[in-house]
Amino acid sequence: MPYASRSKPIGHDNYIEWQIGYDIHTTDKNFDKTTLKHITFEAYNGKTKSLYELSEYLFYFYSWGVISSKELTSLKEFVSNIDDENLLDNHKHCQIKRTHPSEKTINSIKFDAMTIEYPQLVHRFGSLEIIAQITIREKQRAVGTQPMLYFCFPICELQTKNLIGRCTNKKELSVFVFDQKNCFIILEMMKIFGMLSPSHKADTIAIIDTIQNFTAPA
Repeated sequence: MPYASRSKPIGHDNYIEWQIGYDIHTTDKNFDKTTLKHITFEAYNGKTKSLYELSEYLFYFYSWGVISSKELTSLKEFVSNIDDENLLDNHKHCQIKRTHPSEKTINSIKFDAMTIEYPQLVHRFGSLEIIAQITIREKQRAVGTQPMLYFCFPICELQTKNLIGRCTNKKELSVFVFDQKNCFIILEMMKIFGMLSPSHKADTIAIIDTIQNFTAPA
């Protein structure tokens, strides 16, 4: 549930839910936030995009030698070998379920009532209390379904000290650190991105190719 952190004190049971991305278009309002504007690739939809957020981290960890060439190649092979029927937007375990309508009378008005169930998948990163959460919902502006990936972690993973027990300040910022100990999360999340849909699969492969072609590991 959303939490009003500026009016309610932060507790140990709070967590961050980040709808993390892996690319950005030049017209996006956040385009200035990417550090890799000069590195572009052609996305599945034909648009030219730059590396952003997750793909930025992948680029730097690869160029620094923290993620090896073998690991990046293995990631590409894994995503490339996923059959279309096993992509999550089409997988049998990830379909939205709707019951048949049944007549209900509420406040003397008759309705056709039905129940809609949205599938949700949770992947835990080893023994860490950090998860990837995938929710399947209808597309807002098009026909079909859309898997959405969230990166979730406990509030105590943030670098801000003395956060527990107080409210947050307006525009307060904090930091989540990726390092050598947890960089496997980056690989795992790119792997999951590649599983979401045909467009995500194609984009993930294009991102890996772009990173491999642009720089050699340290």
